[in-house]
Amino acid sequence: MNKNPAESTMELTKLSPPQIIFGTEVDEKNSSEQFLLSMYDSVQASIFVVDVLEDGDFQYVALNPTHERWIGIRSDDLRGKKPEDILSPIDAARVRQHYADCVLFGKTISYEQCLQFQGVTTWWSTTLTPLRDANSRIYRLIGTSSNITPVKQAQEAVGLQFEREQLLEAIAGRIHQSIELETILHQTTIELRQFLNCDRILIYRFQPDGSGVIVAASVAASDSLLGKNIIDPCFSGKHPEHYGQGCIQVVEDIYAAGLHPYHIDFLASLQIKANVVVPIFQEQDMWGLLIAHHCQESRQWQQAETSLLKQLATQIGIAVQQAELRQQLKDLKAEIELQKQKHKNQLQQVRNFEALVRRMTEQIRDRLDETQVLQTVTQELTELLTLERCQIELYSPCQTLVTIAYEYSSINNLPQCQELTRQIADRLEVYQPLLQKQPLQFLEIAPGWQPNLLVMSQMACPIFDTQGILGNLWLTRPSQEAFDEFEIELVQQVANECAIAIRQAQLYQQTQTQVKELENCDRLKNQFLRNLSQELRTPITSISLAVQTLESVLTPAEILEIEIVPQLLQILHNECARESKLINDLLKLTYLEAEPEPPTLIAIDLQSWLQPIVESFRDLTNCQRQQLKLSIDRALPPLETDITDMERIITELLNHVCKYTPAGESVTVSTHLRGDAVELNISNSGLELTSNELSRIFEPFYHLSKHDPWKHSGTGLELALVQKMVRHLGGSIYVESGVGQTTFIIKFPL
Repeated sequence: MNKNPAESTMELTKLSPPQIIFGTEVDEKNSSEQFLLSMYDSVQASIFVVDVLEDGDFQYVALNPTHERWIGIRSDDLRGKKPEDILSPIDAARVRQHYADCVLFGKTISYEQCLQFQGVTTWWSTTLTPLRDANSRIYRLIGTSSNITPVKQAQEAVGLQFEREQLLEAIAGRIHQSIELETILHQTTIELRQFLNCDRILIYRFQPDGSGVIVAASVAASDSLLGKNIIDPCFSGKHPEHYGQGCIQVVEDIYAAGLHPYHIDFLASLQIKANVVVPIFQEQDMWGLLIAHHCQESRQWQQAETSLLKQLATQIGIAVQQAELRQQLKDLKAEIELQKQKHKNQLQQVRNFEALVRRMTEQIRDRLDETQVLQTVTQELTELLTLERCQIELYSPCQTLVTIAYEYSSINNLPQCQELTRQIADRLEVYQPLLQKQPLQFLEIAPGWQPNLLVMSQMACPIFDTQGILGNLWLTRPSQEAFDEFEIELVQQVANECAIAIRQAQLYQQTQTQVKELENCDRLKNQFLRNLSQELRTPITSISLAVQTLESVLTPAEILEIEIVPQLLQILHNECARESKLINDLLKLTYLEAEPEPPTLIAIDLQSWLQPIVESFRDLTNCQRQQLKLSIDRALPPLETDITDMERIITELLNHVCKYTPAGESVTVSTHLRGDAVELNISNSGLELTSNELSRIFEPFYHLSKHDPWKHSGTGLELALVQKMVRHLGGSIYVESGVGQTTFIIKFPL
């Protein structure tokens, strides 16, 4: 069996006399060290040697070639140096503390640390082993290290993704809570600067004259730019068109980005070394810029950072739009209040519209079908504005036709137009401005013969959202009284709510269609697997019966006459059994995926129930020279579970663990009470899985063949079945692997 580097080091020190320290017998010391270092050269692990000086200080002796390659320092250049000679003061202090702890405790210690070598940050998992002389004094430390930088980078990426999602959720939450825009912008700059760890975050709003003002800022120093009016000398050129197309500017070094000299001077005057500029849009208009400044040095901006800035700019645009709508509503209410005495009817109308919008919002929130929402809109608008008729028409996908989908008339004898289809080309003068999202108002003579000429006022308000135009809201008033701007704005708000209802219904319909397609595919897949399993069962059964018949027909003498016959018969028996198990596993897996019936739960005492199952593997582990251990917490309460499925879970996991445990290693089964859940652990030593193997271990037909020392076969469905059965019993299962050990952890809530 291979020994780890620490064990190799301990054995080597037994060959070296205690005198290989300072003072006497220098030649013998040097020869022993050379022998030791020559052994290190053949080890693939990173190994370093540190001397403990008489005064308690530390100095380096040597590195093996593997460590030289990792840190970029030659062993000869390192020899005789102290931690401060090769590390930063902070890193050196941390390293010294670990060395001192090893000497203080007098035993092997392990730890993780982050160090910088040649300006590159790396993470290491290190084990320090102390060496003693004849007087039991620790005179030397042997260290073995593993570079775990990729693991730490992956963990850091997950953490950054989590922080990024939290940041986006925070601003979305503030927008949803209708917090004041100034507060939203201010808090966003603070949190974004902390996340990016940069020197300055600005939100820059354009002014009509082309200049701009900083409306929100977060800076590392005290030189705040908040409220300052800044004119970029280069912004009057290509930049507006550049940003207006949704492009962003990413500058890692202002002196190496090919900027105009005037622009470089402008950025340098603000102490900027690197920056990112992202446009902020209010609907389709460019409202301002979201800017990140790095002032200490140049910076390589990451893709995730620029993506976050773009997402936040979108959220800020939503907040600006929402604040603008809230401000419009406030201004509208203020104007109504000032003219309260003069326009009492208008005030009541506002209240009615607000109630309508509120009811629409509630209905949209509570219902996914737009039919009732839009039908109610046509009726209530007719009553609120004293209309003759209100209609909602929807465009065809190609926008060549419109169909009246909803209609309400206040006059009973009016002809019904619902489901009527119109060609847009027949009335281009009407639909061209509507397709450009512009409301339209005009007078029209009522059709048909009338004793007196009847002129009606008509208004069409487009229904659209950011994804496109959906239809129009038509209002017909039985008089020449025009719709004023106030009424148009209120109707547009209703049209916006109609757009939300229509789009939500479309999305819901698409989702339902996709769900049905997926359910159908899943049903067909399960049906196929069931049929396939049934079809496979028949020939397997026939083959098995044929083998049994053949054995019964042939006499023992005839079987033994041809040497290969017994082997062929055994192969047929084994393969029939294996294929039969594969079919049964496939059927079981299909059953568990197709909404199985609830399990039959019975309370069991794990103390008495689990031991016989584990002991049934004793002969197998003894045969494979493995150690089988069982540890059951005596304080465990009874567990309600399905005995058949539970026994299958334990048996399959033990089969799997024994299969991949090398000779001389151990298989351990233990149970514990963790809060309000029973935890069952099945682990083995001598096996460590990669992250890719861990992520795929429960996939059907995934094999860890390179780790199987016994060359056992299997169906490949065992662990997939275990996972399904655990979930069917209301539990959870996951795998952990590290430090030469792999553990399956199952939790069942009490």
